[in-house]
Amino acid sequence: MSEARSALTRAHRDEWARVVASLARRFGDLDLAEESAAEAFAIAVERWPADGVPPNPGAWLTTTANRKAIDRIRRERGRNDKHREAMMLGGSPGWHDLDDPFDPDPVGAVDDDRLRLLFTCCHPALSMEARMSLTLRLVGGLTVAEIARGFLAQESAVGQRITRAKAKIAAARIPYRVPTAADLPKRVAGVLAVLYLVFNEGYLASGPDTDPVRAELTAEAIRLTRLVHELLPHDGEVVGLLALMLLTEARRPARVSPDGELVPLGEQDRRAWDAARIAEGHRLVRSRLASGIAPGRYQVLAAINAVHTDAADARDTDWSQVVALYDQLVALDPSPVVALNRAIAVGELEGADAALPAVDSLADALGGYHAFHVTRAELLRRLDRLDEARTAYDRAIALAGNTAETMHLERRRGELG
Repeated sequence: MSEARSALTRAHRDEWARVVASLARRFGDLDLAEESAAEAFAIAVERWPADGVPPNPGAWLTTTANRKAIDRIRRERGRNDKHREAMMLGGSPGWHDLDDPFDPDPVGAVDDDRLRLLFTCCHPALSMEARMSLTLRLVGGLTVAEIARGFLAQESAVGQRITRAKAKIAAARIPYRVPTAADLPKRVAGVLAVLYLVFNEGYLASGPDTDPVRAELTAEAIRLTRLVHELLPHDGEVVGLLALMLLTEARRPARVSPDGELVPLGEQDRRAWDAARIAEGHRLVRSRLASGIAPGRYQVLAAINAVHTDAADARDTDWSQVVALYDQLVALDPSPVVALNRAIAVGELEGADAALPAVDSLADALGGYHAFHVTRAELLRRLDRLDEARTAYDRAIALAGNTAETMHLERRRGELG
């Protein structure tokens, strides 16, 4: 029983996006693809404990999901000719024999079903919130509840957002394909934003009942970003995002303690970091610096992470360079979160008394953001304003997204005495 349960967990983690993307490519209907995939997993829950785990779980799930989709089309054929909708989005021809797979010619420079699904979910006709929600659901495999927690939104509202997005894709006949070379540059910014969100959800999951780090999501985000890089090898922001992901992912082995507690950057065992990923990330950052082209947001973030990962010890971090890079980032992205991160760097360079006023000025914008209260708590702690620090820790704990963060913050608060 436990073996089957573990296999089901792995299969959902590894195969969900692959199954949904395969069905979306074949049938051109995202609702049908998602529902049939869910049915296949439900059947696996019933059968695998009794019959044993199949040798190739992904193939078993895909075959079962295809059969469920075909059954549904056939059931509705007599009522409303649903089978006529079983074609590629964008006007591709239908197929006549439902027992034979429909395998259209590859479209685009990279033939990957999940990349096609990603670009479909990130079509500019959809709002950014709809793109993110749809991608996290269909490509990332997150539940509606997990997505709602990530957006700090009601679960019903997120569910409706995803339903409307799929309906709009169907009504507008948005093509299920990687865009043409001419269309790629104007589409890529939205795709990168969604990939970064998927990566961040994996690097520190928002749900209290999930693993604090979801390696399958970070790996999938990196894999898809590499494919986008193949499509646009000279796009600086694609390079920057790939470098940023690699340099961040390199720190994952040291990010959570054996007891399940979040370990902040300054306390991590840097010997556990992935040297190969750091080397690749640094090469990508240097390649953009050598281009002489003004960097974008992801490139600056990657450069900041390169400074952090270049230091053998946290005390060796070049904080003056980090502050200078945040000055560049503020010019590109003058958001309160960027201002908060810059203030943290200023605190390391000039002291807590220099950083706290800048942090306090963000209270109206970031009062509901747990990292704001974490930052205040740490600065107040360093200034020996312990009662205020304790209050800030209490607020941060109330807003923390998962158990790993909560454990760390509770320990830090407890150390105040």
